[in-house]
Amino acid sequence: MFSDIGALELVALVVLAVLVFGPDKLPKVIQDVSRFVKKVRDFSDSAKEDIRSELGPDFKDFEFEDLNPKTFLRKQMDQNEDLRELKELRGTFDLKKEMNEVADAVHGRESAPAAAPAAVNGSTPDLLKKQDKPDSGERPPYDSDAT
Repeated sequence: MFSDIGALELVALVVLAVLVFGPDKLPKVIQDVSRFVKKVRDFSDSAKEDIRSELGPDFKDFEFEDLNPKTFLRKQMDQNEDLRELKELRGTFDLKKEMNEVADAVHGRESAPAAAPAAVNGSTPDLLKKQDKPDSGERPPYDSDAT
């Protein structure tokens, strides 16, 4: 609850509370506030239980935190088999190492030999090779992102 309040801010709140309510009324105010917070928590818990019971047994493991869009999307992405395979495939590539090798080759420096090729099909792509230009009569493919 107070995880984002620093020590200095907490001391400032205590000093402000003592100045506003006075040392005589401060314990009574703290009791009233703690009772109010407890009642709000109890009301919230009973409302959650009522909603769960009304939803039925299909939603017995329903958590209200799942209604947060970030949590919902993260949960759905973890359950998707295709995305899990894509993450595994993405984990096999070391893009920083590849970029460093390309930079070393461009600058003419000697790079350390690669432990394993990054390509999936067994052959490493030649990043320094220029791409073939289309014939003069052939039109290049349309790139919608270029516009």
